[in-house]
Amino acid sequence: MTQVWINRIGTAVPPHDIHAEFVDFALSALTQDPHRQALFARMAAMAGIEHRYAIFEPGPKPRDTILDAGGFYRRGAFPSTGQRMALFPPHALALSMRAIDALDIEAERDRITHLIVASCTGFSAPGLDHDIMRAARLPDGVERTMVGFMGCFAAVNALKLARHIVRSEPDSLVLVVNLELSSLHLQERFEDLPRMLSFLLFGDGAAACLVSATPTGLALGKFRATVIPRTADLITWHIDDTGFVMHLSGQVPGRIRRWLPDHGPGLLGERPSRGITPGEGTPWNIPPGEISPGEIPLWAVHAGGRSILDAVQQGLDLPADALAHSRAVLRDYGNMSSATLMFVLDRIMRCETARGDGVAMAFGPGLSVETFRFQHPAP
Repeated sequence: MTQVWINRIGTAVPPHDIHAEFVDFALSALTQDPHRQALFARMAAMAGIEHRYAIFEPGPKPRDTILDAGGFYRRGAFPSTGQRMALFPPHALALSMRAIDALDIEAERDRITHLIVASCTGFSAPGLDHDIMRAARLPDGVERTMVGFMGCFAAVNALKLARHIVRSEPDSLVLVVNLELSSLHLQERFEDLPRMLSFLLFGDGAAACLVSATPTGLALGKFRATVIPRTADLITWHIDDTGFVMHLSGQVPGRIRRWLPDHGPGLLGERPSRGITPGEGTPWNIPPGEISPGEIPLWAVHAGGRSILDAVQQGLDLPADALAHSRAVLRDYGNMSSATLMFVLDRIMRCETARGDGVAMAFGPGLSVETFRFQHPAP
């Protein structure tokens, strides 16, 4: 069976670091409720986030009425869904192309056979996949697929689809793009702290990667998926007249932490009998027996929030530094929805000491849990 690899990854964020401005704007809306204001300030201090980037340039101080320099977000007059979606096509394409430029596909451009695009923050037709095909000068015959509205774990599904393609057609070269403009969906619902998390957690970002049978980069192993019972209402993502509205229950970390000790090891797969070295191009030889979390040196967990990462670390009884790459991405970029996991994998690929067997894990609406095994072989 053909071994499939993520050959390399390119990432990009908009030029505007707007984390502090998002927090200030939210706090200024809570001045009439000191208790809630203090609670939100405490949440911000404990979030583990220092930077987040958005397509909006910060506006001047004070930020009690207008958030951004263009006045898109004004207190009492937040934009409609139509106004938000009007910004999606140009900004989504521009940021996607920055990630593709970072990937540097010049040598492979004419050999790309498939394009997979994942996004849950915007829609248009012809879609982002069509726009990328044209802007990246891909062949007209490239096979295009959109992975839409799956939320934070969509990167796993995009990679899973790419792996299936390469395993069935070993000469395929798949370009995968994850693009999220979470800043388009800030909600003026300051009476609802869970909905105010968009001002605290989410940022914009894009990632692009090449997936093929060429034995370089990260070797992809088995993918697994499941749903945590009785959690379908804990993460929801609906479209209404004021954009896409997310509900992220405060119960999510606790449910994950309690579920993982009994069920998490079953998602990690079996122990490989030997590692993969570049040039082999052969699959893992899997003997019976599940692997234990403590045996895995590399972890790429979707940086959905500090409490999510804490829940995974505690639920699987991982060492203190096991999620260092995920925590660094959260600190530097916040939660970029589906693009986030690719930023974590990119950090692992660029780390000279991050070698060996790994597990990637992401959570999303459902409450769905998606994992896959990977290896970063020694050079």
